[in-house]
Amino acid sequence: MGILRILGIESSCDETAASVVEDGVNILSSVVSSQVNVHHPYGGVVPELASRKHIEMIVPVVSESLFTAGIDGAQVDAVAVAQGPGLVGALLVGFCFAKAYAFASDIPWIGVDHLKGHINSVFLESPSPEFPFIALLASGGHTAIYHVTSHLHAECMGRTRDDAAGEAFDKVAKMLGLGYPGGMVISQLAEKGEPRAIKFPRPFLDKKEFDFSFSGLKSAVNRYIQTHSETYQDQIADIAAAFQASVVDVLVYKALRAAMEKKCRHVALVGGVAANQRLRDQMRESAKREGIKVFTPSIELCGDNAAMIAAAGYYYLKDPGRLADGFDADVYSRAKK
Repeated sequence: MGILRILGIESSCDETAASVVEDGVNILSSVVSSQVNVHHPYGGVVPELASRKHIEMIVPVVSESLFTAGIDGAQVDAVAVAQGPGLVGALLVGFCFAKAYAFASDIPWIGVDHLKGHINSVFLESPSPEFPFIALLASGGHTAIYHVTSHLHAECMGRTRDDAAGEAFDKVAKMLGLGYPGGMVISQLAEKGEPRAIKFPRPFLDKKEFDFSFSGLKSAVNRYIQTHSETYQDQIADIAAAFQASVVDVLVYKALRAAMEKKCRHVALVGGVAANQRLRDQMRESAKREGIKVFTPSIELCGDNAAMIAAAGYYYLKDPGRLADGFDADVYSRAKK
């Protein structure tokens, strides 16, 4: 097909992003417009506000991405856009824009699964894992373990039954009055705290299986705050450290157990929570003891971005069994089985 440059578009939640990626690996530009300031007063993402902000930012973000890449619209060979899972209203902004752009430019376009985008983010830098490998995808909306056999094929071995890891970070931060988003502030506070000062449960569910559940841990933190209402303000750093340690212990254990079960020597850590330094360090240290190598994207590629969508889109369009999408395609809110 000779696809060279793909314009990627991502609007699944609260980042409006566009990127130009060449040959599926070479990032020519990656522009992300964050909505943190919009949602911060509410302690979480407000879907209606997210959609309105995407409408406002989609054209300038795409324009900046093309300008940064040093190309004009005529030099784009295809468009790849996040199709789901995510907030439907937010997804529709990027999805409809991508359809219109492709139609006006007379080029193919493809809807990309947001989660496959995260998995492919690890191939945008060197070194990258060899197939098959285990991917732990941990973000604000998703926590799952995949056995990845190609750029487009991944078996879900387990996923969260309730809160995602990043969602739990946000909710605990809100309980402690730390604002939104919670991942970075919890991580920073945890560096000053003692993780063994407070004993929170490790929500393994079944150690032989790979599903997650973080709602019980979140409830344990809330109970601690309620039963120590007069003193917990002096313990916030310890609470953050103990909570973070619990989440990280479970994520690392299950990812490495999945690697050993599938006899994979490579593990990829992707998604927004992959930016957490304790998770990155503990995963590498624990994996090294088992002779397993860990691959993580750079911090800017962990969160939602359009480079990962363009990268995955490249492999979609190169797949002889997959045709470019028609204009009757639609978005979806939930992860596909």
